[in-house]
Amino acid sequence: MNKRIFFFVVLILNFAIACKQHKEEAKEEAGKFTITSPILLDTSYAKEYIAQIQSIQNVEIHAQEKGYLESILVDEGQFVHAGQLLFKIMPKLYEAELAKSRAELQTKELELQNVKTLAEKNIISKTELAIAEAKLNEAKADVMMDELHVSFTDVRAPFDGIIDRIKYKKGSLIDENMILTSISNNRDVFAYFNVTEIEYLDYKTRARNGEKNTVTLQLANGQLHKHKGTIETVESEFDNTTGNIAFRARFPNPEGLLKHGETGKVLLSVPLKNALIIPQKATYELQDLTYVYLVDKENKLHSKRVDVLQKLPNIYVINPVTLNISDKILLDGIQSAKEDDIIESTFRDPKEVITNLQLIK
Repeated sequence: MNKRIFFFVVLILNFAIACKQHKEEAKEEAGKFTITSPILLDTSYAKEYIAQIQSIQNVEIHAQEKGYLESILVDEGQFVHAGQLLFKIMPKLYEAELAKSRAELQTKELELQNVKTLAEKNIISKTELAIAEAKLNEAKADVMMDELHVSFTDVRAPFDGIIDRIKYKKGSLIDENMILTSISNNRDVFAYFNVTEIEYLDYKTRARNGEKNTVTLQLANGQLHKHKGTIETVESEFDNTTGNIAFRARFPNPEGLLKHGETGKVLLSVPLKNALIIPQKATYELQDLTYVYLVDKENKLHSKRVDVLQKLPNIYVINPVTLNISDKILLDGIQSAKEDDIIESTFRDPKEVITNLQLIK
């Protein structure tokens, strides 16, 4: 019986020793935790706005005369120069009218000469001379008008640009004012985007303080346009239905990458003064809410919900109501940490932590 008691006591002692060893191992593992604190820094973030891209010049090319489309001298997507011949509408009818009006002009010139001779001899009155001069001027106007009609059969580029889709083929019957194509000058482009009233007022305040009005353009594939843009104008009125006002930024486009009608995002840098910042890796999410682990004076962990104001690369800007710079937060080991754990930790300077995170590309 005594042997049984002895065996039971030994068993209890072994279990206690094992529990103590397990706690010591857990404590040793807990000693690997790193903690830090929030920090106040001046930083900035890029506010995104959906943008509609337009050429600085984009116009429709209309036929100014009716007739058969005799020649198409350009192709879709081709770069053309100002004054370059694009289309030719069959001019024969207008050339015939011009020849007729020129012949009529010659007749009026001869008639005027005869009237002048008779007027000088007082055979006819000066009134008849004035009538002959008026008829000559009318004939000259007819010639000018017919010359204009003939010139309109040549459709030329109004400026340097790129030809869009050509709507008709050679031989098509074209009516006056039909759209033949359009042309875009994409040397520079405009990006139009809408901002709220608050954002507009903040922008104007920053502009008065001398901050730059440069912006970045993000393309539809996520890449950034290699040339910075400049905010040039703001429309005069807010849209009553949306409460927004339109901004216009100009972007250089020397490579011709940007096209009229394209979309993208304008990225406007917004400065943040004395922002409360923590590393993203010091947080975890639960039911779409963001939490950190606070470390109290006894090194015990307590979860704390924080309000994220801005998400920046590798860091969060936190509402100071939910956290302050005197707090100690768990930096590493979030996944293995639990509420009310008592840990051993090493403190890292928050400035060093944030600096290292901002160097990560």
